[in-house]
Amino acid sequence: MEALKSPRRLRTEIFAGLVVALALIPEAIAFSIIAGVDPRVGLFASFTMAVTIAFVGGRPAMISAATGAIALVIAPVAREYGLDYFIATVILAGVLQIVLSLLGVAKMMRFIPRSVMVGFVNALAILIFMSQIPHLTDVPWAVYPMVAVGIVIMVLMPRWTKVVPAPLVAIVFLTAAAIIAVINVPTVGDEGELPGSLPSLFIPDVPFNLETLQIIAPYAIAMALVGIIESLLTAKLVDDVTDTHSNKTRETWGQGTANIVTGFFGGMGGCAMIGQTMINVKASGARTRISTFLAGVFLLILVVGLGDIVATIPMAALVAVMIMVAVGTFDWHSVHPGTLKMMPKSETAVMLATVVVTVWTHNLAIGVGVGVLTAMVLFARRIAHLTTVTRLDASDDDDQRVYAVEGELFFASSNDLIYQFDYTGDPHEIVIDISGAHVWDASTVAALDAVRHKYAKKGKSVTIVGANEDTQTRLDLLAGNLGGGH
Repeated sequence: MEALKSPRRLRTEIFAGLVVALALIPEAIAFSIIAGVDPRVGLFASFTMAVTIAFVGGRPAMISAATGAIALVIAPVAREYGLDYFIATVILAGVLQIVLSLLGVAKMMRFIPRSVMVGFVNALAILIFMSQIPHLTDVPWAVYPMVAVGIVIMVLMPRWTKVVPAPLVAIVFLTAAAIIAVINVPTVGDEGELPGSLPSLFIPDVPFNLETLQIIAPYAIAMALVGIIESLLTAKLVDDVTDTHSNKTRETWGQGTANIVTGFFGGMGGCAMIGQTMINVKASGARTRISTFLAGVFLLILVVGLGDIVATIPMAALVAVMIMVAVGTFDWHSVHPGTLKMMPKSETAVMLATVVVTVWTHNLAIGVGVGVLTAMVLFARRIAHLTTVTRLDASDDDDQRVYAVEGELFFASSNDLIYQFDYTGDPHEIVIDISGAHVWDASTVAALDAVRHKYAKKGKSVTIVGANEDTQTRLDLLAGNLGGGH
């Protein structure tokens, strides 16, 4: 409402939506080709996703549309079973996303470390740039100076004025130059046929039985998870860029709702698009749902009502925009020599693992999963070495030995616990003081049981003291019940 009352803000949102719509067209067509469906399936998906998420999403100004990651996940369905099963998969994925949101999956975001987030951003920037390479190979020589001019416009224009987004100026200027000078370069129209009618209701013609569910469920689960991960990570990135907070749970079920709507209009589904979102938020300065809604509306108007004009836009103009998006998305500070020298090696390793796997697989979900797993292993390895067992000075009682255990005791740190005691040389009474430690799992309780068992075989007794409330509860529940000595 505030944006509607501010002509300046409203102008920014309108122009941002227009720029995003122009950038969405070749992307949606390309993703349709990846998925093995007609370009209209991707274009209609981008329209319905953007318009729907503008109302139900939890992150204002974020763009959701057909994406390459989703296309890769569900492409086998279209190839092996046809369009009806393909659309049924999209709808089921939307339902699963809503279910996962109700189960609180969005709260799992707090387990994604910053190093994984940085790797996600850097990998995405690399993938955005790599996706432009096909448009720069085996093309007329005129493409290269046009791309260069577009980049120069977007670099220099913001220094003069920000009234009109620089990407829009670059697109209009290069399109006009190509038409006036009759420059023969690839255009949007060369990417695929644009639709000539509005999307209509589509009910997938598939049997509603267990066999159908067995076919589409694995792909729907994968699509739901990939869509959630990409959308929530993108939402977090926009939170950081705009210094605002978004409702991740609402965004999760909003993505599900948008995919269900998209499926029933014959679209291929999708999720948040970081490239177009960065065009919207960083390059164009949008901050509200208006830009997201208008991106979808303008997309439909452009491809249906002005398809002949849109088809004349040189791909070089859109390539220039996406290259600038890739440059702006990459976290250059993270690879600065000073940063790499200062940053712990484990953090750098997690970031690199995320980048390498994501770029290698072209799947952000797999890259993030590997990054989180790497971070968990390195973290467990690091804190495992922070546990110490200290043999205290002999007390007045020569028949008693006291050991002080300090640190976090869990499966990685407690495995060596059994080797820290002198079972032969110690007196008959052993006191293990764990007031400076915390027992987290059954592995540690089993290790303490093994220590007791070894001392017991030599006729010696062990007393554990200093346990905090949580540790004592775990000891009372599990001690002696885990298979004595094993």
